[in-house]
Amino acid sequence: MSRVPGWLGRVGAGLTRMSERLEQRREEARRDDDADDGPVTHSDHARRPLDDPAAHPTEGPTEEGAGAEHTGAPRSVVVVDRPDPAQAVPWGVRVAAEAGWRLLVLAGTVWVLMRVISAVQLVVLAFVAALLITALLQPAVAWLRRHGVPRGPATALTAILGFVIMGLIGWFVTWQVMENIDNLSDQVQDGIDELRNWLLNSPFHVTDKQINEIAKNLRDAVGANTDQITSAGLEGVTVVVEALTGILLAAFSTLFLLYDGKRIWQWSLKLVPAAARPGVAGAGPRAWRTLTAYVRGTVIVALIDAIFIGLGIYFLDVPMAVPLAVFIFLFAFIPLVGAVVSGALAVVVALVTQGVFAAVMTLVVVLAVQQIEGHILQPFILGRAVRVHPLAVVLSVAAGGMVAGIGGAVVAVPLVAVTNTVVGYLRAYSREAALRQTPRPHGATSSDAAPAADRPPGPPKTPEPQDPPADGPPSDPSPA
Repeated sequence: MSRVPGWLGRVGAGLTRMSERLEQRREEARRDDDADDGPVTHSDHARRPLDDPAAHPTEGPTEEGAGAEHTGAPRSVVVVDRPDPAQAVPWGVRVAAEAGWRLLVLAGTVWVLMRVISAVQLVVLAFVAALLITALLQPAVAWLRRHGVPRGPATALTAILGFVIMGLIGWFVTWQVMENIDNLSDQVQDGIDELRNWLLNSPFHVTDKQINEIAKNLRDAVGANTDQITSAGLEGVTVVVEALTGILLAAFSTLFLLYDGKRIWQWSLKLVPAAARPGVAGAGPRAWRTLTAYVRGTVIVALIDAIFIGLGIYFLDVPMAVPLAVFIFLFAFIPLVGAVVSGALAVVVALVTQGVFAAVMTLVVVLAVQQIEGHILQPFILGRAVRVHPLAVVLSVAAGGMVAGIGGAVVAVPLVAVTNTVVGYLRAYSREAALRQTPRPHGATSSDAAPAADRPPGPPKTPEPQDPPADGPPSDPSPA
């Protein structure tokens, strides 16, 4: 009996040590599971399977769990996580969505801007016209300033002389039209009678009754639309008032732009964010040079067209040759479309007054002068400063005409030319800024990796020997 307590004591001590080792292994397995699965939250318990012992920590271990605890085998935990929504969307769809909402924002901004411009269309067109006139007259102000004339008198003299010349041109055109309107109406009536006789004797078998019915329908249409014609006359009065208002706004804007254009530009730069101010400050003078070159070149080309086409129709005895030449000069400011309209007007006047032969010869003169203008004069006078693709010219003139009528068609092409210059300069400026911010390379290959403009000059190349030694390596001159 004396030995039984000692034996029981040793068995109890062994069982105690075994339970401590099992508890230690259980704690190690639990720490491994926590390290693999992260912190266990309530949602993690909800996602564990029902037969997982870890999901019910208050319950006792099952037989399989007890066996795993005794054997020390790691437990497998099934965790089902949903993927990130941003990662589930395909890359192409994400790129298209990013580009799409940016395009929508840009389109909305352009739409709002066009609505604002349409609301103040008269003011915008007057200011744009003032910019074009300033680009035409500013070289004269600069020439007077270089010859010692103060800024105020130089501006006043140039503005008064410019507006007087434009007013005289408008008065001369009106005077010529009013002087020749009676003669032109008689010649038009004679031309209509000749056209009627030609139709009666033509192979189209047109009868006198059909011609009379057409004339009667025209008279009925005019009588039925008398109210609309009257309202159009009233709208014409409104248009005249708006035109006079626009002329006054353009005159005052031109005067102040000629006198104080530099300070106005410097004030405008303060509205630009500081980060973008250097680029805009560099793009502004280049845009102004482009606009000045466009206006001066267009005036010279239009003057040459008007002189040569006017001389041609004058020698063909077409009436109102001088007013037609002035119309050709004015319509030349609308690229492509203006030349077609003014040439067609000259051909129609020649047809109804002088006959088919004079009309054909007028068409030949117009086409010859316009071909010389398009292939020789414009590339030589305008140069590369305002080179715009013909498709861009056609689309811009059409869009400008739809938005703002004739005024929009006139300012569309210079606006596109200026935009092209500004965008090209800002692209080059951003590229140069990126190169300046790039850290310079160091080490033996720094001169090779540096840009050519920043690369330090190296020693002059040494001439290679004519007969290098056969047993030595070829000479390796240092890079220039």
